[in-house]
Amino acid sequence: MKVWKGNLLKMKKSLIVTMALTLSLSLAACGNNTNSANNGNAAATNNAPTNNTASADLSGSILASGSTALQPLVDQVSKEFMEKNTGVSIQVQGGGSGTGLTQVSEGQAQIGNSDVFAEEKLDADKAAELVDHQVAVVAMAAVTNKDVGVDNLTKQQLVDIFTGKVTNWKEVGGKDEKIQIVNRPASSGTRATFEKFALGTKTEDLAGSIQEDASGTVKKLVSETPGAIGYLALSYLDDSVTAVKYEGVDATVDNVAKGTYPVWAYEHMYTKGEPDAATKAFLDYMVSEDVQNDEGDVVEMGYIPISKMEVKRDAAGAVTK
Repeated sequence: MKVWKGNLLKMKKSLIVTMALTLSLSLAACGNNTNSANNGNAAATNNAPTNNTASADLSGSILASGSTALQPLVDQVSKEFMEKNTGVSIQVQGGGSGTGLTQVSEGQAQIGNSDVFAEEKLDADKAAELVDHQVAVVAMAAVTNKDVGVDNLTKQQLVDIFTGKVTNWKEVGGKDEKIQIVNRPASSGTRATFEKFALGTKTEDLAGSIQEDASGTVKKLVSETPGAIGYLALSYLDDSVTAVKYEGVDATVDNVAKGTYPVWAYEHMYTKGEPDAATKAFLDYMVSEDVQNDEGDVVEMGYIPISKMEVKRDAAGAVTK
């Protein structure tokens, strides 16, 4: 009996040791599995594909207002930028360069789009507060209704038309039809550029002339109004109007870049002081290779990358190579 009890005690001890060993091995295995899972998750996080086209950290609201000549480009690029940066909201408005410069100067907009240098529209002290971001070059051409029969005008002929000395197209080689001027308001950078580089003088608003803020509306009116003449950025030109040669020179990208066609301006996006992070990122994207290359938005939409210009122009209008 004593032997049996001794054997039974030994069996119980052996069973306890076996169970303890099994439990230890199970716990060790669980620990290893947990560590493996954690290491796997860390690896997955570290190796997760980085979305180089989007920034979850970038956020903010941007209002860009002003030039309607620049508006189509800014509007298109802003949509692409917002797709890549979903935390940023950009609103693009027209109103003319003067409006854009005034709004950014007064803190009503983050960006003031302009066809002219700020010092041409604002007091010197206010212009000095703004930072100039040049994003493209825009060329402008006189445009007429397709039925007037004129496709070339000299500087003097344009001056005579826009000052009211010539009132019928037959006086400049066209059909016998009254000239209808479609002009831009005084705040317009497009008007300032056209007057400065096509006419060489400022003009008064003539009785009977039409004034429109938006380039798109100007194109529509010129295309639909008999005898109409106006002026538009190259980005708005199509076969609904006739783009008039200036002193026999076509308004083309090559002629502008070489300096043989004079009616052009830089497209400015002004900020008041240095921009915030979201605005800076947007401005950087505007001049990025994606936007500025030969297949990018700048070229595709009829603007000219600044890098292609063979001449430079300062605020006073002086041109240098």
